[in-house]
Amino acid sequence: MTPLAVRVGVVVSVAVASVLVTGCLTGPNYARPEMAPPAAFRDAGEQQQPESLADTPWWQVFQDEALQALIRDAIAHNYDLRVAVARVQEARALARVAKSFLYPDIGVGVSSSVNQISRNSQPPLLSEDDDDRVFPNTTINATMSWELDLFGRIRRDSEAAFARYLSTEEGRRAVLITLVSDVATAYFQLRELDLQREVALRTLALNDQTVDYYTTRLAGGVSNRLELDSAVANRSLTAASVPDIERQVAILENAISVLAGRPPGAVVRGRTLEEQTPPPGIPVGVPATLLERRPDVVEAEQLLVAANADIGAAKALFYPTISLTGSVGTVSSDLSNLLKGDSVIWSLGAGLFQPLFNAGRIRGNYDAARARFDRALAEYQQTAISAYREVSDSLIAIQKLALVRTEQQAGVLALRDASQLSRERYDIGLSSYLEILVADQQLFERELDLARTRGDQMRALAQLYRALGGGWQPEPPTAPPPTPPTTPTTP
Repeated sequence: MTPLAVRVGVVVSVAVASVLVTGCLTGPNYARPEMAPPAAFRDAGEQQQPESLADTPWWQVFQDEALQALIRDAIAHNYDLRVAVARVQEARALARVAKSFLYPDIGVGVSSSVNQISRNSQPPLLSEDDDDRVFPNTTINATMSWELDLFGRIRRDSEAAFARYLSTEEGRRAVLITLVSDVATAYFQLRELDLQREVALRTLALNDQTVDYYTTRLAGGVSNRLELDSAVANRSLTAASVPDIERQVAILENAISVLAGRPPGAVVRGRTLEEQTPPPGIPVGVPATLLERRPDVVEAEQLLVAANADIGAAKALFYPTISLTGSVGTVSSDLSNLLKGDSVIWSLGAGLFQPLFNAGRIRGNYDAARARFDRALAEYQQTAISAYREVSDSLIAIQKLALVRTEQQAGVLALRDASQLSRERYDIGLSSYLEILVADQQLFERELDLARTRGDQMRALAQLYRALGGGWQPEPPTAPPPTPPTTPTTP
């Protein structure tokens, strides 16, 4: 066969393969499962609007400058986020690998060898008159192999790999959202502890004054030892809370530092907890859009897409595998003849393999793929339902905590007045020290409770923002400062 015929045959084979490769796809095509979203988020009230808090960038939701700096550091240096980015890069590369099997493998090889032939072999390869038994050869050849994806196994594998890549991208976004929420939640808890410490120190100073007061009265003979001991015990109870709060502060600062990707250390504060209040009338959007906004839900759906494609790939193994192979090259013992027509060699082949018996291996693989799809479907549905629950939980927390805070503020004001009145009544002999002790202790506990409620309110806002799928928006680049005008110089 002439080289021209060889080239024509290769072209025809490629054309036929191009037609065959567009053959049928085994397995079901993906269709999104029916998920009937609720008509409205529970406890949304008048906040049920098309716009959503999740559409607001995080730097506009959290107005504290120190908190914004912490979030920026976390986004830039957090190691969990770096791991998520590496997973995306790995999955993207694997998707390219899976897609590459749709195309032929083509390679070029060069080899050189020297062989010595035996005179004593049967049948003899050389006559006794041949003096040279050494034969050198140089070979240059190009090879091609191609599995025809007639039943769609390779295409299904590529579809599954691409869906897994998309799931890792959504997973990265989910890590980013969680990171923003975790930093904000930890920061608000830190400010809550700061407020509790401030309350404890203020109460401790008042307790110190009370102890000094009763020490002086005891020395003057107008008080008794019981009153002084009660005052000292009350002061000790308050004083013991200070190092415990400071312990919690240090541990939380270490946790925030690690979230920001730096060694444990102190954390810069911004606005106090009293200066931070959840905005009224937070928009939450409509439930139907939550499934497309929440990265963890979209991630679960992409894994479901991949599991569906795996079913098709597993089913295709029941059908024949068709492959084409070919090679063309030259072989010559003399380099000067290597590129001449007489040195040309070629081969062209096709193969078909149909599995007949493998002890149920292919059937087991197919059943396993179906089971993985069922598991992925249940995980997707569970993730979607949990998303609705998290939004509702955060909404009711914000609403009820606002009412709790209002009542607690009224209670703290009343107890402050009661504490002052108890001292005045004691000074004129209308009450015992027990009234002062009870009033001071109740005021201290209620002020701590109010600090916790303030912190819970801000944490509920951060949790609602995460539950709605907000926080993944990249911050816009900072505009460079304007270039100052140049003053022309006179010659």
